[in-house]
Amino acid sequence: MKKIGVLLSGCGFLDGSEIQETVLTLLALDRAGVEAVCLAPDMMQYQVINHYNGEEMQGEMRNILVESARIARGKVTNLKEIDSLALDALILPGGYGAAKNLSNYAFKGAQCEVNAEVVMAVESFYKAGKPLGFICISPVIAAKILGKYHVELTVGNERETAEAIEAMGAHHIECPVWNTVVCKKGKIVSTPAYMLEQTIGEVSKGIEKLVREVINLL
Repeated sequence: MKKIGVLLSGCGFLDGSEIQETVLTLLALDRAGVEAVCLAPDMMQYQVINHYNGEEMQGEMRNILVESARIARGKVTNLKEIDSLALDALILPGGYGAAKNLSNYAFKGAQCEVNAEVVMAVESFYKAGKPLGFICISPVIAAKILGKYHVELTVGNERETAEAIEAMGAHHIECPVWNTVVCKKGKIVSTPAYMLEQTIGEVSKGIEKLVREVINLL
């Protein structure tokens, strides 16, 4: 059975992984007969947001690995152990955790930095010719790490983020929520998901197609 990693950044779209995008990814992988392996860095998240009112919960601190275990039903591996898992591909769901925890894109835009463990993981898969999938806002991570290879990515049609992706060296291609962009310069697949504010049904179509494309590239 093929094994595909799903890299999480917490639990909840305002300060971690987008839960619906993550669950749709895990479901699509399971239906495709692929073993999903959840991973997350063992570090504190940038901030904690009250998802009921959208306000920051001052003074509260949460660990990304521990929070990610909520979505993974406890089965999550520390990202630093990724080399021990023999994964065939890697997928990054969206959510502000990708832009606040795995990187600081939310605060620095195209001048952002990406967590060193995330950089090592993404670069190692790319150089090994293993497929990579990026959902929602996570293509900014791909642009920062792999922009030097002028890879093709999408976040739908969100202008500011598309311009940042271009500024980081990658090429942005507009794409509807139900579709994907498959990079011609590497095994990279991306889909807009909730960057386009569509229904969960529409988002599911794009994520299911991304999973199929990633598996086809194995």
